[in-house]
Amino acid sequence: MLASAGLRLVERVRQEVRLPLPKYVSPASAGPEHGRFDSDPEEVADPDASDFADKVNTGWYRMAAEFGLLDEKREFLLALGRARLGDDSDHEPYEVWFRVQLLDEWDLVRSEVDLLRSGFATLFTDRFVPEFTVASLDGRVMMSTTIWGNGTLSTIAIRP
Repeated sequence: MLASAGLRLVERVRQEVRLPLPKYVSPASAGPEHGRFDSDPEEVADPDASDFADKVNTGWYRMAAEFGLLDEKREFLLALGRARLGDDSDHEPYEVWFRVQLLDEWDLVRSEVDLLRSGFATLFTDRFVPEFTVASLDGRVMMSTTIWGNGTLSTIAIRP
């Protein structure tokens, strides 16, 4: 389900995942006081631009490396929505966490893995746009790749 993106599924996480944000603060609503860091301006991507996939992949990996998302095996946690997995989406938590490993060959955009597809972006483009949240195994780092109301996509890192 994730292999074409270059992610090896290690296991479904059954216990509660520790995150660096207060419970009802999302990465998009977090501020500097929560340890929020935004993509560099040149990494903000327009889904209709020819360099969209390169910008998203490059920016995501730079932030993953810089902020400590990946462990020594290049493993991290990936949140997937229950509805996309066919689970009952009416019950909390609304996301299911998976431990995954980033393989040597990966592409989070051109792979067009439906589990990573943004539902919001389908309102204004037919192009595949990823939107997903990840966390380090130790819970110290959280990242969200998200589409904004102005139609651009960028990654946010949370590391208090």
